[in-house]
Amino acid sequence: MADKVETVVIGAGVVGLAVARALALAGREVMVLEKEAAIGTQTSSRNSEVIHAGIYYQPGSLKARLCVEGKKALYAYCAERGIAHDRCGKLIVATSQAQIEHLHGMARHARSNGVDDLHWLDAAQARALEPELNCAAALHSPSTGIVDSHGLMLSLQGDLENAGGMVACHAQLQEAEVRADGIWLKTADGTELLAQTVVNAAGLQAPDLAACIKGYPQQLAPKAFYAKGSYFTLSGRAPFSHLIYPVPEAAGLGVHLTLDLGGQAKFGPDVQWTDSAQDLQVDAQRAQLFYSEIRRYWPGLPEHALQPGYAGMRPKIHGPNEPGADFVFQGPQAHGIPGLVHLFGIESPGLTSSLAIGAHVARILDGH
Repeated sequence: MADKVETVVIGAGVVGLAVARALALAGREVMVLEKEAAIGTQTSSRNSEVIHAGIYYQPGSLKARLCVEGKKALYAYCAERGIAHDRCGKLIVATSQAQIEHLHGMARHARSNGVDDLHWLDAAQARALEPELNCAAALHSPSTGIVDSHGLMLSLQGDLENAGGMVACHAQLQEAEVRADGIWLKTADGTELLAQTVVNAAGLQAPDLAACIKGYPQQLAPKAFYAKGSYFTLSGRAPFSHLIYPVPEAAGLGVHLTLDLGGQAKFGPDVQWTDSAQDLQVDAQRAQLFYSEIRRYWPGLPEHALQPGYAGMRPKIHGPNEPGADFVFQGPQAHGIPGLVHLFGIESPGLTSSLAIGAHVARILDGH
């Protein structure tokens, strides 16, 4: 006999927790199912922890809109809750004259996304901010920052639980079926649930999970692609106080320098397309590629200063030779199943956008 629950969110990463929080604060009974032993152990703990400004994304896209909305909401939330964060700013650097026009284009692009606080810096102005930097010009983004992502997730979980919701770990979904009276779910330990609303926020596993739901049109589930990003950490202290990003490459934002809240620097992520979501080992040989990329903007990077750090996996729904995909929120209007919402391709800026994504899913389930 299945236990009845109003709303089930699958996945307790930062996005799943933000969605669950939003639905619980709206008065819903919410249970989160997480297959791992703790919250946020997958993509949410393997990223740069950057609060993005909203510069890069296609104007009018969900990524652009939810990033700009989410950034404002996230800074306010962190300030209110005492979650560690730093609005440290970043420099996007052109290291050649040929890249300067690209920077001008990025500034125009950002304005169309509602990012109106960028400052243009010539080489001398950029070096006045960061004396070790090599560049021909730079864009200064003062609203880019960093956040303690685990502290954020613990706070989201606390809000959810204070609103009457709960997180169940070690709760891997094994079977699911659309029935006349709701969506039936069965976990690996044999627990059966009957939910009126199910939100698939399973990140890397979201497309495969969707395709396994009996009664859901499987052809609507996108194919999952995995773009691995490795990070190398810097031994010693970096001579930078801002995040440093090169002009971006096709699948990612280039090998950039980010700082954690303790001032430790890391570089990455690069882009390696892989067939396995579990391919999370950092290949130490890739350090040589990192040295050459980083020295374009930091010529003084010492030899042997990079140590293998960690790797993350971008949950993409487009392949290596295809145009980038937007966030996809697939609700009843797309597949005809009341109460079912799939979140596909929630890669960067998913962390920045998380609170806005929660509000967006709540609107979808309210029929807006």
